[in-house]
Amino acid sequence: MAMNKRVVVVTGGGSGIGAAISRAFIANGDIVVIVQRTEASIAGAQNVAFDLSELDGIPLLVEQLIAAHQRIDVLVNNAGMMSQKDTVDLSRAEWQATLDLNLTAPFLLIKEMLPELKRNAGSIVNISSIEADAANPGHAAYCASKAGLNGLTRGIAVDQGVRCNAIAPGWIDSEFNAEFINQQPAPESFVADLQQLHPAGRIGQPEDIAQLAVWLASPDVGFVTGQVWTVDGGRTAKLSLP
Repeated sequence: MAMNKRVVVVTGGGSGIGAAISRAFIANGDIVVIVQRTEASIAGAQNVAFDLSELDGIPLLVEQLIAAHQRIDVLVNNAGMMSQKDTVDLSRAEWQATLDLNLTAPFLLIKEMLPELKRNAGSIVNISSIEADAANPGHAAYCASKAGLNGLTRGIAVDQGVRCNAIAPGWIDSEFNAEFINQQPAPESFVADLQQLHPAGRIGQPEDIAQLAVWLASPDVGFVTGQVWTVDGGRTAKLSLP
């Protein structure tokens, strides 16, 4: 490993926004390690198969990552899940599973990596959501987990002296959202309506999030910490008409 290269850990870095983030850091010259349940096929990335819902295994995971790479410079907490269910039908187990993956796993990864990140003047980027501040129907658990992730971002930045920021994407053109669009009775008109929601005039792309993640992890912005960066094409800035 070249000593001038950073080691960047990206959870869920094999698809969607995570894949774009992985590719952007690789293009930046960094060593990217993807951690997720299934093997990722991102050229130039290294893969570690691990189920982040297995919380008790996270300390050993981090220990093995450090042993394999001698350092960790950047952590991107991207892996997450969404259960679309009305609150009255949401079981306690489903609620807990969402919080475990979206909030507790990032907390434990940060906790275990803090000594390394401090030693290397590292950076943390958490992938949150605009649903931390506004909700879609059936997303109570998801909204709660992302609001908690924003709070964790601020808490780590204040408590630990390690730069920690979050990105809150809006509607992004990903595999998950493409599947949702294709289930609509009129997908083309649905996409047109979506575009009208955004003052930017288009739907977001995974690369819109990835480039910001690389920037936030850069030492060039060393005075930026404890912030949540909304990337939604202006959607949440726009008031609806009567």
